[in-house]
Amino acid sequence: MTEVVSENSEVTVLLVDDNPQNLKVLYETLKDQDYRLLIANEGEKALDLARRHQPEVVLLDIMMPEMDGYEVCQRLKADPETADCAVVFLSALDDLQAKVKGFSLGGADYISKPFQSQEVIARVKTHARVIRLERELQARNRELKGDQARILNSISEGIYGLDESGTIEFANPAAAIIMRCPVEDLIGRNFFETHFSTASECPDGLPVQATCRQGVTENQRDIRMLRTDETGFPAEYRSTPKHDSDELHGAVVVFRDITTELESEQALEEARELVQEQRHQLAHTSRLTTMGEMAAGVAHEVNQPLTAIANYARVSKRMMAVENPNLILLQETLDKIEAQSHRASEIIRRIRRFMKKPATGKEVVAVSALLEDTRQFAEVDARDNDGVIELFVPEDLPDILADPIQVQQVALNLIRNALEATRIAGSALPVEVSAKVTEAGYVRIEVRDYGVGLAEDAEEKLFLPFYTTKDEGMGIGLPTCRSLIQAQGGDIGFERPEDGGARFFFTLPAVASSPSCLSAVESPAGLS
Repeated sequence: MTEVVSENSEVTVLLVDDNPQNLKVLYETLKDQDYRLLIANEGEKALDLARRHQPEVVLLDIMMPEMDGYEVCQRLKADPETADCAVVFLSALDDLQAKVKGFSLGGADYISKPFQSQEVIARVKTHARVIRLERELQARNRELKGDQARILNSISEGIYGLDESGTIEFANPAAAIIMRCPVEDLIGRNFFETHFSTASECPDGLPVQATCRQGVTENQRDIRMLRTDETGFPAEYRSTPKHDSDELHGAVVVFRDITTELESEQALEEARELVQEQRHQLAHTSRLTTMGEMAAGVAHEVNQPLTAIANYARVSKRMMAVENPNLILLQETLDKIEAQSHRASEIIRRIRRFMKKPATGKEVVAVSALLEDTRQFAEVDARDNDGVIELFVPEDLPDILADPIQVQQVALNLIRNALEATRIAGSALPVEVSAKVTEAGYVRIEVRDYGVGLAEDAEEKLFLPFYTTKDEGMGIGLPTCRSLIQAQGGDIGFERPEDGGARFFFTLPAVASSPSCLSAVESPAGLS
């Protein structure tokens, strides 16, 4: 007899007994407990029902013909599909030997006949709950293992699980790809012997060794690892110890091939050097352009002392032509020739220093001397624009760490733009050049004009390459200035003063900031 007498999706109970009366009693006892009840009156049918429905609890009679309850239990436990069910033996045998045998075959409990209904209900409920929880836990574990496997399989880095001696117990697919070897061939290999030729190559100890033996976390980059075909590659790895109840059981190693990454870094460094060289070249070109624009004024500047020298020389010759020359007056005239020659020499010196390509590297620069030199150089533009340049630099201003030629180029560019803007606006106010210290430890140099001001979209366009508001401009001045200043660790920008005109500024790191310098520090607002 085989029959499904009640169904419930939560718990399934299989009743097995060759006595119909016993089956009826069991059914009547459990029918109101919301179980899914299955009935079998002999062993083979019980095994078939158990395989198809995987019951949580099997109430199993021991004394049955052909196949007794012990054999049914043994076969249930031997089948992976039914091994986890709780087998509760039902028997009139109440001796110790019968119970011991039942438990040794995998039985979970024992109910003696004649059984009490409350006892059957209570024991079935307890075992059903335990089996249900165990199955839910197993399902969750399978789900977690599946999630873990999917995660490990999707990771592009190689992962090893090692025991304390370095034997590979686990390897993910990425490790097999990197090592050009199937996962199954990696399992069981010794990590150190496979991936490092000799300990002599690693005088400080083999990588991961300290993790496996001492539980020390390691992280190294650009070490040479070997593949199973003995080809090498540069690698980066991280190793963490495996602990179980505070006992060390090896290490987990995450590694990757960084060959492409190192090649990219090398290419990036070469590109960075090329960009730096191009930046210097562009800056030099910009200086040549500036000198071309200033050529007429510079020629006039040099011509003045040369003309004076020629005039004083003629006077000297006339004075020497007389019979008794006035030596004192002659000495004064020669002194004036010397002074004018020094003046011409200083003009040429400034031009040559401005025109030359700067040596790479930075130096400590006195801001006051640098700006004064720049102001004198810009006097040519000041005369051409009928303008005036006023310089305001505090005596206690700290030095800056920068390339002086490039800083002078930036300052001169801003001053020339300010002079031109002032002339266009028809203003008689001077261009103000000043310097101060910011709270962030930078020196901020400002060029303030009272000219035509800046357009509303200046923030978006002013520092873009080839953008210019001048009819004959090339649009490389301000972009070059930004590049030069940012390359030296500073920043450049502009502000719109409330009383008109424009204020351009740039910042550079100060070498040292004394307390007296910081007593009048300004907020670094606008250093974006």
